[in-house]
Amino acid sequence: MCADAVGNSMMKRRLHLLLVLLALALPAAGVQAMPQIQHWLTPNGARVYFVPASELPMVDVNITFAAGSARDGGSPGLAHLTNTLLDTGAAGLSADTIAARIEALGAQLNSGSERDMAWLSLRSLSDAAHLQPALALFGDVLTRPDFNRDDFERERKRTLIAIQQSDQSPSTVASTAFYRSVYGEHPYGSRPEGTEQGVSALKRAQLRDFYRRYYVAKNAVIGIVGDLDRQGAEQLAAQLSAGLQPGERAAALPTVQPLQSAVQERIYHPSAQTSVIMGAPGTRRGDPDYFVLYVGNHIFGGSGLVSRLSKEIREQRGLSYNVSSYFNPMEQAGPYQLSLQTRNDQAAEALAVMRESLKHYIEEGPTVAELEAAKKNITGGFALRIDSNAKILDYLVVIGFYDLPLDYLQAFNDRIMAVTRDQIVDAYRRRVDPDAMATVIVGGDNQ
Repeated sequence: MCADAVGNSMMKRRLHLLLVLLALALPAAGVQAMPQIQHWLTPNGARVYFVPASELPMVDVNITFAAGSARDGGSPGLAHLTNTLLDTGAAGLSADTIAARIEALGAQLNSGSERDMAWLSLRSLSDAAHLQPALALFGDVLTRPDFNRDDFERERKRTLIAIQQSDQSPSTVASTAFYRSVYGEHPYGSRPEGTEQGVSALKRAQLRDFYRRYYVAKNAVIGIVGDLDRQGAEQLAAQLSAGLQPGERAAALPTVQPLQSAVQERIYHPSAQTSVIMGAPGTRRGDPDYFVLYVGNHIFGGSGLVSRLSKEIREQRGLSYNVSSYFNPMEQAGPYQLSLQTRNDQAAEALAVMRESLKHYIEEGPTVAELEAAKKNITGGFALRIDSNAKILDYLVVIGFYDLPLDYLQAFNDRIMAVTRDQIVDAYRRRVDPDAMATVIVGGDNQ
């Protein structure tokens, strides 16, 4: 082949890859309409949730398992390291080979894990020339991980370094201590990436056993969004899950017990800023009070600079640039968390204002004007939450994993608009006790 031909070929390849990346970065057109979710089971029991989206020639796939750190079972870091090793060596292919093949196809392969779940995801162009080899490689990573010794030792070292580095961040130290204070011996009390001692003690055999127990079809939720019809989506889901053992769905996690009294922990950290986190067990997915508490918190601390907390702590007193609160619903009661960062010498005052603001909000509730503004803000911005295939896929995972209604997206705005001021006052008084919260303060000497 002459030099000109070689040059033209390389230019075409670069142009193709550029077009692929541009297509993958674009939001899906026209998805502001509430998507209709289709649902079925694969032959070996995986739950599938599908939304067709033909506006762009691409497909997003996510397969999620109840295989998060809450399943570590006394071996901190087991779930995290198991998930990490999936794409570092599979079917005899090295991590570099897997990455190179994915890149050559213009696809993206990702994985991750949290307390409740672990997942693998693929984004690819929808034409068969790209999608089929990408799915084949994705299937190898999903169903044929090697867990070889060199990969295991390398990733364990990387995890240990990451843990050591995260311990240098006051906010990370505060978050770790907060979950420990709120959840104690409950599985949610441990950090998802594990501890230095726990990760150092892990054996490869434990990872294999964890994979065989939890990475099975009946413990899986497959989300698909993209340029496929129902038949194509069924074939894709069946292809991905066929290599998984049927297995069984993971058992429900233990119920979270409420805190009975206030707990406070101060941790010295050589920093100019102090991180403060205060909270307690809050809500689970599917909680009947969820939408009421969601709207109530949006007013109190979840709406950025216009929230009650921000006005009291940032605008009126200048105590913190960043203060917020949120409910983090999980399989069992996730935390209701209030947090801020401030100068060391202002930490005590900022914490006192945060506590008093919460007590006042529980006693008085929101104003009618605040409630109406919150409803408009939440419902007005909802279209932006589903304006791309990737965002819709995130919702599919949550809906499927937590067994939420298929009309969750369609009903979202109506549920928000139905919330009343009396409901917020009632729910906060029943569900939020400011005198039984864990408080963690991490910072320098002047506290």
